Amino acid sequence: MAAAPAGPPRLRVAYAGTPEFARAALQAIVDAGWPVPLVLTQPDRPAGRGLKLQPSAVKQLALARGLPLAQPQGLKLDGRFAADAQAAQAALAAAAPDVLVVAAYGLILPPWVLALPRLGCLNIHGSLLPRWRGAAPIQRAIEAGDAETGITLMQMDAGLDTGPMLLAQATPIAPDDSAASLHDRLAAIGAQLVLRGLQAAQAGTLQPEPQPAAGVSYAHKIEKAEGAIDWRAPADVIERRLRAFDPFPGCTAMLAGQAVKLWRGRVVSGAPGAAPGQWLPAADGALVMACGAGALQWLQLQLPGGRRISAAEWRQRHPGLAP
Repeated sequence: MAAAPAGPPRLRVAYAGTPEFARAALQAIVDAGWPVPLVLTQPDRPAGRGLKLQPSAVKQLALARGLPLAQPQGLKLDGRFAADAQAAQAALAAAAPDVLVVAAYGLILPPWVLALPRLGCLNIHGSLLPRWRGAAPIQRAIEAGDAETGITLMQMDAGLDTGPMLLAQATPIAPDDSAASLHDRLAAIGAQLVLRGLQAAQAGTLQPEPQPAAGVSYAHKIEKAEGAIDWRAPADVIERRLRAFDPFPGCTAMLAGQAVKLWRGRVVSGAPGAAPGQWLPAADGALVMACGAGALQWLQLQLPGGRRISAAEWRQRHPGLAP
């Protein structure tokens, strides 16, 4: 009996990503058996107290799996890092990918990169486009009080997250979600969604859909200065920001004359006439601060150089200190 004809060769999937969010999708692609001829990731960066150079999460996985790796400092052929870009161009051309999957890479892809793979570049974006285009979609969705977010797999173009949508999957934002917990959930969703996308691309069944003109919003990069709490804001706005900025940059407040990181809080009733930033009397020694509207009970904080502790533990340690 004649052997069944073999199917078409599997797509060659190059990959560009850097942080832990991108690691999950690369691992899923490799585990599913897609050939990965090249991985692009950011150069090693200094981190930790010793500021030693640390490889990205994607680089660590690529090395562990024996995947070809490139770490250009830039991709513009006529830019400051033109030599790096030319080397990356040669490496991508030699890898001959059918598609380039991109997830939180951190470098803008110039036209030559977008045009090189036969099927273009697919981006795993951490929001339901067109809402929260840009650098910090996970944090901004929590900060804004969105009821849900998700992952959009999109075909990249020259704009900022403006390309046509290919697949999307939503997930609710829980009342206690932090940027860290939502990040992990979205990374897992992105890993599964890109596998669906690659299977559809292999079969030729991907259906690009232009993003609607209505509902566009931008998730601007999180700046460290945003972590300073302004108690004139409503309590619910501050509470969401605590979760949105966990783990970076954290929110800073003053407690007994000391600057601390406030990680978690609970919205409670305020007191008539209380000024924003004023401590309010509370049962059981709870730490409650008046806000522009309502009040916020402190639940979890971190002293300089210490670990995260509950507000109750801080009170037990410092029974004689104000407030």
